[in-house]
Amino acid sequence: MTNPSRWAAALVALGATALSAQAQRCEATSGPQQALLVELYTSEGCNSCPPADRWLSMLKSRPEVLAAAFHVDYWDRLGWKDRFGSARFTERQAEQQASSGAGFSYTPQVLVNGRDWRRWPALPAMAAAAAIVQIHLLRDNDQRVSVQVTPQPGAPARLAAWWALLEDGHVSAVKAGENSGVTLQHDHVVRAYGRQPAWAAAARHWPLDVPRRGEGGRATRLLLVVTDGRSGAPLQAVQLGC
Repeated sequence: MTNPSRWAAALVALGATALSAQAQRCEATSGPQQALLVELYTSEGCNSCPPADRWLSMLKSRPEVLAAAFHVDYWDRLGWKDRFGSARFTERQAEQQASSGAGFSYTPQVLVNGRDWRRWPALPAMAAAAAIVQIHLLRDNDQRVSVQVTPQPGAPARLAAWWALLEDGHVSAVKAGENSGVTLQHDHVVRAYGRQPAWAAAARHWPLDVPRRGEGGRATRLLLVVTDGRSGAPLQAVQLGC
């Protein structure tokens, strides 16, 4: 005769396994309106950047805003090497000079949906523009995320995309340069960055190798931005926080 208590224990174990598997799988889908995307170009070697860094951290309280901090490397020459800085981010900023309307690179620089924005900490009142692409992110496992992009009515003839892996909660005690003696706190820090080359507008799926955990075991967030394949203008963005 089967022991009922053993059956109950087995059912509990199966339920726990199912819940564990579900916890390991998560997804995010972009909304029906275009998201508000904020990019900050900053550096630990720039003494006018800490207020912008603090402001960007405060945007965590606004779920409708997607933010990313790109640390450039051209301030490193003043004696303090920003460990988050990258020549790739400096190159990215330079590439956007014409399309952003800035005409030159500077820090701190804020871009809102790809356009130079100098009136922060205020953000523009964005019209509820209908999204012309949809993005779906699905974490397959601890190291990989599946991306699905589906054009909607009004999408341009060519699409492209870029992604950034973000971390929060970094602290740096700066010992040289313009911020010598200052302790800086950073959120939305871009730790990895990549691009998807332009393609003729059609549904597209691809995998990204992006870890669930970053430096010191901290959680990462994946930001995925789809752009116009010709102008580079952001069309939609979404992030995956698991």
